[in-house]
Amino acid sequence: MASLKEIRIKVASIKSTQKITRAMQLVAASKMKKAQERMNSGKSYARKIREVMAHIAHASTEYRHEYMQPRAVKRAGYIIISSDRGLCGGLNINLFKRVLTEIRAGREQGVEAEFVLIGQKAVSFFKNVGGRVVGARTHLGDAPSEADLIGTVKLMLDAYSEERIDSIHLVSNVFVNTMTQQPQIQQLVPLPKETVQEMTAKGDTSWDYIYEPDAKELLDRLMVRFIESQVYQGVVENTACEQAARMVAMKSATDNAGELITSMQLVYNKLRQAAITQEISEIVGGAAAV
Repeated sequence: MASLKEIRIKVASIKSTQKITRAMQLVAASKMKKAQERMNSGKSYARKIREVMAHIAHASTEYRHEYMQPRAVKRAGYIIISSDRGLCGGLNINLFKRVLTEIRAGREQGVEAEFVLIGQKAVSFFKNVGGRVVGARTHLGDAPSEADLIGTVKLMLDAYSEERIDSIHLVSNVFVNTMTQQPQIQQLVPLPKETVQEMTAKGDTSWDYIYEPDAKELLDRLMVRFIESQVYQGVVENTACEQAARMVAMKSATDNAGELITSMQLVYNKLRQAAITQEISEIVGGAAAV
């Protein structure tokens, strides 16, 4: 059994750790609010541009962009978004498990995969697990900009145009609420049939756009803008998920440290009481002998 001195040292060490986790919880809570504001400010735009692209994919346009034309999938490309730092619970590992499940299912059908990674945790994970990584971007900070992601997105778009891959998927966490973040795999290119069918069900496909100066020039730019906006929204939403998960994890760590301190202090008091009782017994026994 540990001595009284050892227990005192352990309690002091746990209290120091508790102060750190408490501070990290407060910092994460502050950052989460700002991250949620960035996420919400771009969510409406990302959703609307996706609806526009779904409508164009279904409408009888004068020009069909290559990103709208489905092809047989032999190799799939994945843009995987993770955090740069840890201490955020199972946020990253749950996302990686979802990706690995998807990849295994694809390989059973003869579909290979290659990756573009955003976030240090994804880079570290796939460095150990393996896989064809064609690009990586790390340390975007708490306020990423769309300009930081252009090169990363271009790697996948060039691979698709050169027919080295046949589809592009975005893998990120979706912010449900402070306690819940869900991993999601979203197909970007070609636009999935489910999205087009959803537009058809709304009855919004009976008309077409008027293109000026011409459909090709506009759609070439719009398709790239659409994919960049979806990736950027995935990054800012994943940042909000990261801060929420870290706040919850640090709160749990702080509470667990408090429970551990309470239990160790109870053991310390029992040992101290036993030591005092033994000393009293020795004094009484010595007095009786005299």
